[in-house]
Amino acid sequence: QVQLVESGGGLVQAGGSLRLSCAASESTISFRYMGWYRQAPGKQRELVASITSGGSTYYAHSVRGRFTISRDNAKNTVPLQMNSLKPEDTAVYYCNAHGVGTIYWGQGTQVTVSS
Repeated sequence: QVQLVESGGGLVQAGGSLRLSCAASESTISFRYMGWYRQAPGKQRELVASITSGGSTYYAHSVRGRFTISRDNAKNTVPLQMNSLKPEDTAVYYCNAHGVGTIYWGQGTQVTVSS
C-alpha cells in the first residue's frame, strides 16, 4: 500500500512563504502524475499544481507565478514552494499520485495565511 505523507504546513502572514513536501513510500518514478490539491472550508477540493513523470507542470490560474511544483525522484518527494501567500490560499493541502489504475491521497497538511 502506497503512502503519501505531507509536511511543511503552518501559519504564515500574507506575503510570506511556505514549502510543502510530499514524501512517498515508494519511488516517485512509478507515478506518471503527481499533484497538490487544496480544500478550503465549505469549498470543493481543487487542483493547485501537478507534474508528470516527464516534468511537465500545470498550475491553477490563482497560483501561477507564486507556486512552484517539482519532483525529487532521488528522495521520493514532491515539494511545493509557495511564495507571496494570500489569505485565500488558506486550506488543507493534499498530495495526490496516479499509479497504474490507482490514485493515492495523503492525509493533508493545514496552511493558514493571516492578513
